[in-house]
Amino acid sequence: MPIDRRTFVAGGAASLLAPANAAANASAAAKGLGPAGPTHEWRFYNGDAASTHYSPLDQITPGNVAELKVAWQHLPEEGARARGMFECTPIVVDGVMYIAGSRLRVQALEAATGKLIWSQNPLTEVSSTRAAGVSRGVTYWRDGDDERIFAPVRDRLLGFDAKTGEPLKDFGKNGAVDLTQDLDRDITGLNLFSTTPGAVYKDLIIVTSRPDEGPRQAAPGHIRAYDVHTGRRRWIFHTIPHPGEFGHDTWSPDSWKTSGGANCWGGMSVDHERGLVYIPTGSPTFDFWGGDRVGKNLFGNCILCLNAETGERVWHFQTVHHDLWDYDVPGAPQLVSVMHEGRPRDIVAQVSKTGWVYMLDRETGEPLYPIEERPVPPSDVAGEKAWPTQPYPAKPPAFCRQEMFPDDLSDISPEANAYLKERFKNARFGKMFVPPGERETIAVPGYHGGGLWGGASWDAGRGWLFINSNEIPWSIHLVDAKPDSGYPFEHTGYIRLRDEEGYPAIKPPWGQIVAMDLNKCEIVWTAPLGEYKELTKRGIAPTGTYNRGGNIATKGGVLFASGTLDNTFRAFEAATGKVLWETALKGGGFSTPSTYEAGGKQYVTISVSPSRSATEGAGPGLVVYALS
Repeated sequence: MPIDRRTFVAGGAASLLAPANAAANASAAAKGLGPAGPTHEWRFYNGDAASTHYSPLDQITPGNVAELKVAWQHLPEEGARARGMFECTPIVVDGVMYIAGSRLRVQALEAATGKLIWSQNPLTEVSSTRAAGVSRGVTYWRDGDDERIFAPVRDRLLGFDAKTGEPLKDFGKNGAVDLTQDLDRDITGLNLFSTTPGAVYKDLIIVTSRPDEGPRQAAPGHIRAYDVHTGRRRWIFHTIPHPGEFGHDTWSPDSWKTSGGANCWGGMSVDHERGLVYIPTGSPTFDFWGGDRVGKNLFGNCILCLNAETGERVWHFQTVHHDLWDYDVPGAPQLVSVMHEGRPRDIVAQVSKTGWVYMLDRETGEPLYPIEERPVPPSDVAGEKAWPTQPYPAKPPAFCRQEMFPDDLSDISPEANAYLKERFKNARFGKMFVPPGERETIAVPGYHGGGLWGGASWDAGRGWLFINSNEIPWSIHLVDAKPDSGYPFEHTGYIRLRDEEGYPAIKPPWGQIVAMDLNKCEIVWTAPLGEYKELTKRGIAPTGTYNRGGNIATKGGVLFASGTLDNTFRAFEAATGKVLWETALKGGGFSTPSTYEAGGKQYVTISVSPSRSATEGAGPGLVVYALS
């Protein structure tokens, strides 16, 4: 095949960086963490420590992917999960798969067969007919013969012997660390959960949390690291700074006592060679009114780089100042290498809900391309002081729409368009960053992006990032809270805008995969992600749907993604975005897939949530595919 300039440049960058990457992998392996880079297994929640969601496996190709069949399934108990709440991405180490399964059971399975090796049920008090919550996976740690699994389950971090499944008696209290403690602030009466696997660095497990989002008082989202042997807290980083700490002056004086959020809920990435951990943070609470948290609100909505050994801040970049739109930095950043101004650069590539990919130097946080502070509309809500500017990157281009006006209302039929124009005749349209108010305000991107917690996958050979994107408007408006509630405003709920038939209110597409060349900073292709088959039958091209979860890339040239409302698992050609294979699921595949090799065969997994409306296909539970 002829080699074009893009392939030459990307290949040149890969060859220049290969020695450095090999050194990083050897260093990490020596520390007992297992390979830091991609292997034939899926040892990390996001594929590798750099969160690339990439596998070097190439047994499955565009030429044979259509031959995939169900190899085995691991089914949950009847009624154990509510729709959309089974979001586990399995990890695979030395032929063993580890999952957070039905009712948040932490389990080990034979990766080639699905045979159960051990199972632990930490939630014996939860009935099988009640949703237990969400845990998106587990974290593996090893030092010689000592192998451990750490699992976030509700408000606890649990530790297990990886071989036997027995709780680690010396870790915390009988194998559990209470995450509501050691926050340097009393959160009695407030909710705090952990849903996403932590990250390991040497003998530390770094964990994040998911508090409530307001309008009531919420817990802070401080980042903590615990000793993997004892469960003792080794360091804490206050994402809502305390007095005397950097960033404290970007809040109201007492915010450190009362404000919540500014948490990480989408995962982290670790550069083991540099000893750095990269953490995306969410919005402070209350998400849509900040009159009691005046200022930029560091370290909310930040890409945060910390010394992994000590928790000290190395650098930060704030993507949204004084967030009023729930524009969390949603997923773990990809630690990648690109060509910039004729030389390779190690960078952080961070996907956002706002539709931008932020490209920042990995050591300094310096943007590779200019980011301009532009004026944005003020708030008209009592007590609110919206920040007057927001950062706009010059490159790469946005991967989703960032504005909506009446002419953008859906036109899939004349009836739909007429209904929507009447429905939203009094709504406030505009560009991104129009603050919510007491009049219905439409937000594009919506509160679930753009990008969401699945992040993106990275193909270093191509220099391309593959991003799942939502293209759906949401709206909200504030209303006066009840007297003596302790806060001035509530909101009307997260409203996803729809036409009379229930379809999104904006012109299609409504969900996409976007391939972006980070060397050239351009979009290579876009493809619909999801389909309303009844609309296709009416002659409307596939529109995509709202989607959750992420995609993964493989050396074989195939992308795998689900997360759509049509209960379908798909394979795409990485070079073009063409759908190569699709299969029905008995529920929503609202998770990020994983792929691994066991016994010489490549497998692909997806977690499927039960759905009463889905009667055909595989699942629910964990479904594993292989070539027939």
